[in-house]
Amino acid sequence: MSEFLRIITHARRFKSAVKEVGVEQLEEIKLKLEKIIEERIEEAKIEEVENAERLEKIKQIQEMCAKNGIDPDELYHAGVGKTKKRNLKPPKYEIWNEAGERITWTGQGRMPNLFKARVDQGEPMDTFLIE
Repeated sequence: MSEFLRIITHARRFKSAVKEVGVEQLEEIKLKLEKIIEERIEEAKIEEVENAERLEKIKQIQEMCAKNGIDPDELYHAGVGKTKKRNLKPPKYEIWNEAGERITWTGQGRMPNLFKARVDQGEPMDTFLIE
């Protein structure tokens, strides 16, 4: 696309590029280009109106905040930053591996492989309960 812009924005390059194009084709190109320009102008007007409406709404909200004694920054940061940490559940099951390390599990989430292997061998989960 940059090559196209390099040609079309330079008079001599553009003239050279359309040297073999007939007058009728140039007229068609001209009409299409005029249509594109009109569409772009219309889009710009619509965008300008939408932006003006948006700015008016912002102004109204700012006035409401000032009237009620609220700093606009408070609206953005209200309730943010204070997330409640969930309480960790105490382990419900324990098992000792071959290295003598204690492995615990709350009973939630994925079952540790050591527990899974022993349960698959037929041992009930009750044998691992922490008292």
